Amino acid sequence: MIANGLRQALDKGIDKQVTKLTQKDGFYKNEMVKILLPKELKIVDQTLRSIGLGNLADEGLRAINNTAEDAVKEATPIFVNAVKDITFTDAKNILLGADDAATNYLEQRTSNALYTKFNPVIKSSFSKVGADQIWNNIITTYNSVPFVNKVNPDLTDYVTNKALDGVFKMIRVEEKEIRNNISARTTTLLRQVFALQD
Repeated sequence: MIANGLRQALDKGIDKQVTKLTQKDGFYKNEMVKILLPKELKIVDQTLRSIGLGNLADEGLRAINNTAEDAVKEATPIFVNAVKDITFTDAKNILLGADDAATNYLEQRTSNALYTKFNPVIKSSFSKVGADQIWNNIITTYNSVPFVNKVNPDLTDYVTNKALDGVFKMIRVEEKEIRNNISARTTTLLRQVFALQD
């Protein structure tokens, strides 16, 4: 019963929160997970804004966030398999663990597979959503500004890791809600199982 309850809680978190991230601007308009520029590119963003090219900077940010939305669509089957594999011992430890014990379990079991799945999707998504052209334009524009240090970071790896961070952050939100808010336990099984931790 405990393992089934935790599976249901994780399925609910994945369904409710991860699905939000796959919607249009699911990352870009969610301040909890919005992907900002890597440290090396913050200067690019500031420079573009200071010379009146704020729209180009915004377009670049939106593009990298859109690639993450594309990648997250690939996550659900990987999560479903990990959730199916929860043993009774795992379930007991998770139930009596911290507020994010189930999310941590999922993160340990899926991070490598998700990275492997996300990275090529993000790479091809950069092309599909036009982010590669936008960023090529941004970097070219920035590199043409006099006296700047030229940049060219690996955005694919950066966005892949940020997309993973965002996915687990949103699942943590739902797990805490189910653990701490009785009204979020919307099924009899969830109420029975999480009553054991109360």
